[in-house]
Order: sequence, then C-alpha cells, then structure tokens
Amino acid sequence: MNLDLLPEDCFAHILSFTSPRDACCTSVVSSVVRSLADLDTVWEKFLPSDYPEILSRIVSPMTCSSKKELFLRFREVVELRTICWLQINGKFNTQMLSPRTDYGVYLIFKFADRAHGLDTLPSEVSVQVGNFKTQGKVYLRRQDKSKQAVESVCFLNRMTAPRSRTQGRDGSTSYSSAPCDREDGWTEIELGSFYNQGGANTEVEMGLKEVTGEHLKGGLIVEGIEIRPNS
Repeated sequence: MNLDLLPEDCFAHILSFTSPRDACCTSVVSSVVRSLADLDTVWEKFLPSDYPEILSRIVSPMTCSSKKELFLRFREVVELRTICWLQINGKFNTQMLSPRTDYGVYLIFKFADRAHGLDTLPSEVSVQVGNFKTQGKVYLRRQDKSKQAVESVCFLNRMTAPRSRTQGRDGSTSYSSAPCDREDGWTEIELGSFYNQGGANTEVEMGLKEVTGEHLKGGLIVEGIEIRPNS
C-alpha cells in the first residue's frame, strides 16, 4: 500500500492512536509522511485533555508554532544542579478536581548520576487545604530494590510507597514516606493528601523543602507535581 495515497485525515487519525515516539519514527518514511505525522490533529491527541486550561494559568505567555512543539515543551524537566537550600512549592484550586474524593499529592523526580547531598538531612513535605494540613519528613535517597519489592504494592501501574501516619489534635496529619520507583522510569514521593469536599473555591498549597543544612546538594531532576485520587 502506498502511504502517500492515503487520505490525510485518515492517516492522521491512525497516527493519533499510536504514541509520540511512533509518530516521530513514522515521520522518517518520506517527506509526505513527515508532514502528515507533524499535523496538529495528531499531536493534539498526545497532549493532556485539559491543556488549554493549563496554558491559561501560565504567568508568562507561551507561543508555539504547532501542537508538536507544544507537546515537546510539556516534556521539559528541571535539574537542580548545585544549591544550598532546596525548596519546591506549588498551588492550585480545588475547583479543578472531582468533589467528594480523596487525593494524594506526589513529587515526581529522578536522581542524576551526579546526585549528592540530598539525603544528608530529611526534607520537610506538606500539603495544606484551608485549615487542614498534612506534614512530614522524607529522605531523598535511592531505594534498595529488594526491600522496595517487598514493601511496595502495585496499583494502577504505579508503585505506592509504604508510609506511617499520626493524627494531631488540631486535625492535621503527620507521616513519614519513602521514595518509590514507578514503572515509567521516574521516582515519586508523597507530599501529603487531602479530601476534596467540593463546592468551595479553596486553594491547595504543597511543598518540599530542606533549608536547615548549609551543605551543597544537587542532581535532583524534577518532572513536576502529580495530584491523583487515592485508592
């Protein structure tokens, strides 16, 4: 079959059911196929379904010439090379989430080969929604594979790290958690959890920090913060 004779919309529809990697590999077949594989109708399928809303919250306007270019910018990550104080913060609104649902908040990251100083002292993690707050301390260190295999449980193709929790008199929750490798090659650690009652316009604040040590630390590659319903 001559792919060049396949209708443009039909070929684009077929590619949209593949993956970004497959679309890039297909583009080397010919110049005609490359132009079809780069169509916005193909790459829009690979973007998050709520990407227009995500873009609307960006402080600095972002201009992209195509959906493919936009997708590649969604894949950008940050590496903390050499720092003394480590502090990662984020915030969002509960109206973006499903009501009456328990959510967990996770930092998604990797360790670079040159990673150092990250586990000298524990990092403080927290999630706060209104007056409710979960907080704890974690060590950013590579996990022992044999120990992790025994302690971890698999849910929805993700590894959920074991953790312990204590309830405070003020309703806050303190806990300890450990980094856990995911099947997609990244590592995650829980920053906290909360229950979204729904109906209220409430801001959720989350963060990880280690600002007590004066030693140098680096080699932490951060993909972002993920919020997902708890099992």
